[in-house]
Amino acid sequence: MAYQFDFPAVFEYSGTLLQGAGVTLALTAIGALAGGAIGVLGGVCRAWRIAPLSWFFSIYVEVIRNTPFLVQLLFIFFGLPSLGVQINEWQASVLTVVINLGAYITEIVRAGIKETPRGQIEAASALAMGRLSIFLHVVLRPALQKVWPALTSQIIIVMLGSAVVSQIATEDLTFAANFIQSRNFRALETYIIVTLMYFALALLLRQLLLWVGRRWVVNRPSRPKPTAVAGLVKGGQA
Repeated sequence: MAYQFDFPAVFEYSGTLLQGAGVTLALTAIGALAGGAIGVLGGVCRAWRIAPLSWFFSIYVEVIRNTPFLVQLLFIFFGLPSLGVQINEWQASVLTVVINLGAYITEIVRAGIKETPRGQIEAASALAMGRLSIFLHVVLRPALQKVWPALTSQIIIVMLGSAVVSQIATEDLTFAANFIQSRNFRALETYIIVTLMYFALALLLRQLLLWVGRRWVVNRPSRPKPTAVAGLVKGGQA
């Protein structure tokens, strides 16, 4: 007998699905902001070899990149309470996403900074720019312009990978799916809908990040004007 699909049985729990999607997006947003801050700091320290922070970030990156996300999550959720640090499932999920994303962004930002010609920094110094201004407009922004597509992809990868937080009862979209199919016994329909929801979230997040990149990173003019810096660089090479 042919299988009879029953999607209305899943739509009865639309509120649960939307709540789970909201948790997934909140987890991703917090991870992107806090992980991005860690990544910028780590990328600068590694690119400019600022000891001892560069050593710390090197170890941090290698540990995170060479261990599974789920193991990191379980280590934080079960390990920290053993050390006397009380943490609930939401806090453990956020901390894991931040730490994981921070490590990958560190490497992405480091690669972007390494691509910045030393001559541009020297030219900016010759224009009497302050250190902070040089860092923001000559080093960081051009670096982000180069690696923004990679950052966008990494954030989406982490959003999709964050589905494992349901293993510690964080009520994200995957947790909602597990809850629904355990109630209506329509696993196929439930996971078809949740798959489409993840697909839609990934597309929307990509478009949002690309818009942010165009609006604030890629097309936003830097100071000083590139022609001024480029002129000094060419003059020094002549």
